[in-house]
Amino acid sequence: MDTEHDWITTPVTAELLRGAIDVEHTERGVLPHRLPAWARAQYDDGQLAMAESQPSGVRLVFRTRATVVELDALPLKRAYTGAPARPDGLYDLLVDGRPAGQASVAGGDTVTIDMSTGDTELRSGEPGTLRFTGLPDRLKDIEIWLPHNETTRLVALRSNAPVEPAPDHGRKVWLHHGSSISHGSDAASPTTTWPALAASLAGVELINLGLAGSALLDPFTARTLRDTSADLISVKLGINVVNTDLMRLRAFTPAVHGFLDTIREGHPTTPLLVVSPILCPIHEDTPGPTAWDMSALSAGRLRFQAAGDPADRDNGKLTLTVVREELARIVEQRAGDDPHLHYLDGRSLYGEADSAELPLPDDLHPDAATHRRIGERFAELAFAEDGAFGKSGS
Repeated sequence: MDTEHDWITTPVTAELLRGAIDVEHTERGVLPHRLPAWARAQYDDGQLAMAESQPSGVRLVFRTRATVVELDALPLKRAYTGAPARPDGLYDLLVDGRPAGQASVAGGDTVTIDMSTGDTELRSGEPGTLRFTGLPDRLKDIEIWLPHNETTRLVALRSNAPVEPAPDHGRKVWLHHGSSISHGSDAASPTTTWPALAASLAGVELINLGLAGSALLDPFTARTLRDTSADLISVKLGINVVNTDLMRLRAFTPAVHGFLDTIREGHPTTPLLVVSPILCPIHEDTPGPTAWDMSALSAGRLRFQAAGDPADRDNGKLTLTVVREELARIVEQRAGDDPHLHYLDGRSLYGEADSAELPLPDDLHPDAATHRRIGERFAELAFAEDGAFGKSGS
């Protein structure tokens, strides 16, 4: 075995990355994307650009005998004016599928967001280095999961033994799309977002297209799902449409049908699971938009509130109750011609009893313990023998 000073630098290529849809080579490093370039070009939206470039579910995967591995990375940190500082993003290390360490990269670029005005300020910084030492002195599979909530450019990968792409173990690929909850908002680390936990429990390969604030039934997202190879597909729909007050019921129903139609163009018989929103008390019967709770913000806390009028449900405005009813109806209507289409009520993942025990800290997003519960519940329900992704379900 070479010493740790006999470094081998391995180019970061698409062959070493899993969970990314596209890989952009920039002057400052390799930038994984979760939407392809053509989709990113169709709508210039800051929230979407931030979400799809945050590498939730993206990981470096390789086989090596190295006992020391270093990664130079250039993170993009987020800061909010007047709010507590956000912790640095975490990188999770797995060795042969088992947790083996965590690290963070300090420095990097920083974007400061003024939540009262929407103004942003970008400050450039330098790359940092994370280092994993004491790895087993044998041939092994290494996974470095990138921070789920921090845009990350990969600058250099070094090791004290050669690196090669890890073999394909023949596991099924699960492709999932959803909102910030699926993206991993407030999860403890990239391997503990609820989709990552569910994938680990079920023994499947995850491609996570959870896009914070951007699960809006966009046609380019549906076409991305259509064109991505997968054995199992789930789409968790509804909360962002309510958050943004984007649609009335008249537009929502055809949009859902069109979204599913597009996915089916590329995956006509793939098990497809439609998941409705988990319980979110502020929006169960009150439409959007969702707004910052400015009184909480002035006290240094991040909280949200529903700014809509419950009476506007009669005018076609969407609440989570309306969304669930409609998604269930749409799936039931289509299932006669599509036996591989399934529905899961999100409240079976997190409902009234869970809310009493584990309330949403900011009234919108689950904390780390709740991510674990949702992931375990999803694995139990969707991957059960009679579940949508079980043998009889598929």
